[in-house]
Amino acid sequence: MAVAAALKERLFGLDEQAIEKLYGKSLLLTMEWSREDLESLMAVAEAFEALDRRRIKTPLHEHELAYAVFFDNSTRTKSAWAGAASRLGMRPVIVDGDSTQVAHGETAEETGAMLGMNAHALGVRHDKILGQGHTFQRDMLEGVRNYLRATNDDRQVPLVNLQCDVDHPTQCMADLLWLREHFGGDLRGKKVAVTWAYSPSYAKPLSVPQGLITLLPRFGCEVVLAHPEGYDLGPECLQFAERSAQEGGGSFRVVDSMDEAFRGAHAVYPKSWGGRALMLERVAASDAGDAAALDAIEARALAQNAQHTDWICDERRMGLTRDGLYMHCLPADPGAEVAPEVLRRFQIQVARQANKKLYVIMALLAGAKTRGLWGRLLEFCD
Repeated sequence: MAVAAALKERLFGLDEQAIEKLYGKSLLLTMEWSREDLESLMAVAEAFEALDRRRIKTPLHEHELAYAVFFDNSTRTKSAWAGAASRLGMRPVIVDGDSTQVAHGETAEETGAMLGMNAHALGVRHDKILGQGHTFQRDMLEGVRNYLRATNDDRQVPLVNLQCDVDHPTQCMADLLWLREHFGGDLRGKKVAVTWAYSPSYAKPLSVPQGLITLLPRFGCEVVLAHPEGYDLGPECLQFAERSAQEGGGSFRVVDSMDEAFRGAHAVYPKSWGGRALMLERVAASDAGDAAALDAIEARALAQNAQHTDWICDERRMGLTRDGLYMHCLPADPGAEVAPEVLRRFQIQVARQANKKLYVIMALLAGAKTRGLWGRLLEFCD
């Protein structure tokens, strides 16, 4: 009873009207959401985590279908989607993007309409090619909305970006929640190093670092982005990062030294991504369906990476930090992005970081689909 009372008191502290503003919202980019709405999303995510830790069931949408379409590989996000949907009473359906008719000419709008006939929520990962993923998700959402309007269907079918070419919002919101928990809530003055790191495996998307630099400064973080020449991020994301620092009281700057970024940092996020010029070259090859050209570009990208094998998060660099917290979206490349001993030392922390994504997705689905969510959360404590 004492636990339930404490949790109920915590929920009473949430802003009922602010939470209600989440109703009907889809999350494609955190840049498109107000800081107030992002704060409400985090509050709901924290409430769901607190309820889940106490094994209190929250079946708000029993027997509804939650489709997630993946055009790229995933472990943690698939698991988080399935876990979030199941905890809300929904039935998760994971769809391999290559098994859809998109490759045969079906448009994103058509795919959205077809899935929207039966789905009560949609998640989409489409992150491989610059200029394609975010546009696909936006068009897919329009297809869902057009179908619902044409059939006078009042269902709320939110679309959640499970990673695109621009942003990975569920990951970055999970990262923000983990930082807040680790540092006791207030991130003002906390230096976070978002740095490129060497990877021999493949040319990874730009979406995670772009999501981090556009989100964290809005909440007071002093973000330092570091990368070698040729690994610039999108100009619109860089510009937003500068504006968001002004909005949130944080700061943002770009350096070309991993050591400089790590020095005095409270948290570090060393993560590989592909050289932007080569990533842009992929676009024409992808549009032409030229598999040989795509393979050749990938080989050139890995050769470019190999010029910077010294960009690794090792114990020496961790020693430059202010007892820094190591972060990664996983999977990390041990011995390349990060020294194995560093990864082992932070194994539990990065797992806890990953687990936050489940509650972000729960908050997104419940917030978008549940009228009077604040009151329903309180009911679970009775």
